[in-house]
Amino acid sequence: MLDEMTYLDNSASTRLDERVLDAMKPYFFDTYAVATSEFGYSMGIDAKEGLEEARGIIAKSLGATSEEIVFTSGDTESSNMAIKGVCAALKKKKGQHIIVSKIEDFPVLNTAKNLEKQGWDVDFISVDAEGILDLDELKSKLRDDTILVSIQHGNQEIGTLQDIASIAKICKEKDVLFHTDATHSYMRVPIDVTKIPVDLVTMSAHTIHGPRGVGALYVRKDTPLEKWMDGGFQESNRRAGLENIPGAVGFAKAVELVTDKETEFLTTLRDYTIKRVFEEIPHVTLNGSKKQRTPQNANITFHYVEGESMTLHLDMRGFAVSTGSACFSRSLEASHVILGIGGDHERAHGSIRFTFGRYNSMNDVDAVVDAIKEIVSQLRAISPLYNK
Repeated sequence: MLDEMTYLDNSASTRLDERVLDAMKPYFFDTYAVATSEFGYSMGIDAKEGLEEARGIIAKSLGATSEEIVFTSGDTESSNMAIKGVCAALKKKKGQHIIVSKIEDFPVLNTAKNLEKQGWDVDFISVDAEGILDLDELKSKLRDDTILVSIQHGNQEIGTLQDIASIAKICKEKDVLFHTDATHSYMRVPIDVTKIPVDLVTMSAHTIHGPRGVGALYVRKDTPLEKWMDGGFQESNRRAGLENIPGAVGFAKAVELVTDKETEFLTTLRDYTIKRVFEEIPHVTLNGSKKQRTPQNANITFHYVEGESMTLHLDMRGFAVSTGSACFSRSLEASHVILGIGGDHERAHGSIRFTFGRYNSMNDVDAVVDAIKEIVSQLRAISPLYNK
């Protein structure tokens, strides 16, 4: 095990900020009661106050009200809650048709596939070569019995940003609810729910240097959402299970620590990585949009080499990156995202995702690009595809 690892996989998860941990500690050791109302005992009341203060901070970040924020265990639960909750609420009232894109992250994609197995009518709509949704196809697929459209804001793998303002407007005109998974864009790309008529937004703490195991779902007031998990009556009876109060407090602190200056720096790291790679390494392809892109993401295919080989060589040199989708790292399947933008299996298996966070620097970029230049050269020297 190397003493120091240069971590460049911040879309998988981020290092916890020490200031976030400091904010959480009192709720582990001092105010550790469950949240109780004003008629409970003092420690429970203090815990409730901490939870509600955190809820207010998350709400403010979106321009929402506190009542519109539901704390969850993370982005997977948030997206499941949004899609299954709306489907259950509107199935008998309106219909059984939903729309998602072909490149959604697994919480949305697999939820949609599971609903399809249960008899729901699901349309998986296309994206172009940069991963941008075909708005005309979306319009053509909307029907009288469509109850929900779920389109991600920022892609988990290639970083492409969708025009959720236009998508929300299209849905609003057709009286269809709109959910967006903002796990990889939240706090990096502004979302103002007073200006964008989105009905449900998935968020997570682990991508902004907050704790793992906590997320939130924004639910616009009066959005029909049936409770999908049985148990207690927490979160205004919208979610069962004891609230993760330390997690919620840490999530809120992580939100407060994100700055525009930091996001601008991540953009600089991203662009510098792409610039150096394209200037110094031949036969490469940028995956995703050149302009509509999350600030922290650079996904590049290095042709004629295997991404798995590159990640192993980089790991031995002290660099952590991912190939294809982070969720595909143990699978031989080609990334559904790369295939969804028109790539083939060779392009998918040769892709490397660099994602940056608070603790990265320009020196990290220089070091990893220098290393990958040598690795690609070595691997291509023994590649029968390259030698042809």
